[in-house]
Amino acid sequence: MHHQQLYTATSPPSFNDGQTRPSNHCRRPITMTQLSRTLVRIESRWVRLVRNFFHVVWSHLLSCSSAGRNRRYRQLKAGFSMPLAAAGDIPRVVDDGDATVCTGIEVESDVLSLKISLLGDCHIGKTSFMIKYVGDVEEKRGLEMAGLNLMDKVFVIRGAATIAFRIWDVAGDDQSLDHVPVACKDAVAILIMFDLTSRCTLNNVICWFQRARKWNKTAIPILIGTKFDDFVQLPLEMQWTIVNQARVYARAMKATLFFSSATHNINVNKIFKFITAKLFNLPWTVERNLTIGEPIIDF
Repeated sequence: MHHQQLYTATSPPSFNDGQTRPSNHCRRPITMTQLSRTLVRIESRWVRLVRNFFHVVWSHLLSCSSAGRNRRYRQLKAGFSMPLAAAGDIPRVVDDGDATVCTGIEVESDVLSLKISLLGDCHIGKTSFMIKYVGDVEEKRGLEMAGLNLMDKVFVIRGAATIAFRIWDVAGDDQSLDHVPVACKDAVAILIMFDLTSRCTLNNVICWFQRARKWNKTAIPILIGTKFDDFVQLPLEMQWTIVNQARVYARAMKATLFFSSATHNINVNKIFKFITAKLFNLPWTVERNLTIGEPIIDF
């Protein structure tokens, strides 16, 4: 197999009659391997610059949280622990279809845009979750069409750097399934959501995860249980069952599990901080919480 070569011109040789003639030795070959290595080095420097930039601005992103900390939950007695289901009970997750390899980072002028997708059944609180984070402001609304809502959360850091989270909310009914490919393509994170008070919506999260992975195998998966404020009113035995099942599903999807409430802004901002920290290897971590009666965080 012949390797394609690129050439750079050098000065042609002179002859006794003063004429210059073409020569097979007047061009120096540059192999495709050398060119590829150069491009890789350039790309690596760009990635380092982006990561260093986010290390500088991360401390300012932390100030965006408005979640309250004084919450009262129904708790079991101290020392109460909850074992995870046996490994044999974990459902098998099948990734089918071709992978869409993407960076999910879009640079428009001085705006760094990150696409995030919300998937799950109807009426589980996806839109309320998005509005709680973004704010119900008309100018923040993007594309609105049947079965698909888009909203932007924009941060201006010291008047110099602008970061935009572009959130795609798929309605969740059968008529909206056609929006899943475009919603998942190029996303950096996919949030699979369910209603903590509705077991059937939890049972469907594996199907939503498989639909998402068909179009995007690189996005960060996060499993989110909504309506935590209603969930804590359920009998403790039912809470135990739902928490255990959600942890099993999160483990099967290799996803981080969060329980949240848009009404009381529980873990809403924290989820987006977690996404940013994961994307850019920032020095911020979230603590695991497995206490029944409190908003679960598991990974």
